[in-house]
Amino acid sequence: MRPAAVFTGLAGMAVVASLLMAAEARLRGGTGGEDTTAAEAPEMGPAAEITSETGGRLAPISDADAEIIARAAQPAAPSPASTERMTATPADPPPPPDTPGGQAAGPAAKKPIELTRPVAENAGVLSFGERRLQLAGIVPTPTDRICGPAGRQWPCGMLAKTALRQLLRNRSLTCDLGMAEWKGTATAACRLGTQDLGTWLAENGWAEAEAGSPLGVVAEKAKQAQKGIYGGDPRRK
Repeated sequence: MRPAAVFTGLAGMAVVASLLMAAEARLRGGTGGEDTTAAEAPEMGPAAEITSETGGRLAPISDADAEIIARAAQPAAPSPASTERMTATPADPPPPPDTPGGQAAGPAAKKPIELTRPVAENAGVLSFGERRLQLAGIVPTPTDRICGPAGRQWPCGMLAKTALRQLLRNRSLTCDLGMAEWKGTATAACRLGTQDLGTWLAENGWAEAEAGSPLGVVAEKAKQAQKGIYGGDPRRK
């Protein structure tokens, strides 16, 4: 219970006790100890009366005194802060974990998905309508790349793209993806039959291998053999 409520209750009890004592003093001083009968008592109207335990009537209490007693007997209204604490609900429990142990679910496992009508945008990036797919393990060769020394330069990027298009010939591919539909550009290993496209580009020198890629060995062999972008213009041979 709050201190304000305790103080209000004690004040009310003190008012009631003082009024009772005042009424008893009036009775003893005005009647000389004799009981006042109903015929001798003046009209009190709506004023209240207090009756003693022996059945005798005590001095009447005015309306103002009765209202004070009634207000003192009423419990104090709770403060907004205490009401808020009483009505507050416990916090919502934390949501259950996605997987046992509280760990969030990982990305979807990749699986072979057949993709039709691939278009080579360059030696390393394929398009399927508005979606794009970069072959894993290699650095795509941009179509505007120029190779060779001064005076013997040639458009190696465009020829690398042409070589990949001639290999595909609009045939369906099998790519390792987490979902058949995606947005933007995804990265995946793709195969034409049993031939891995990234490996084919690295072996023939049409694309460089990514740092740390397992295709680094075959790409280095192509460089030593001066294949693709590491050699001269194949159109002059």
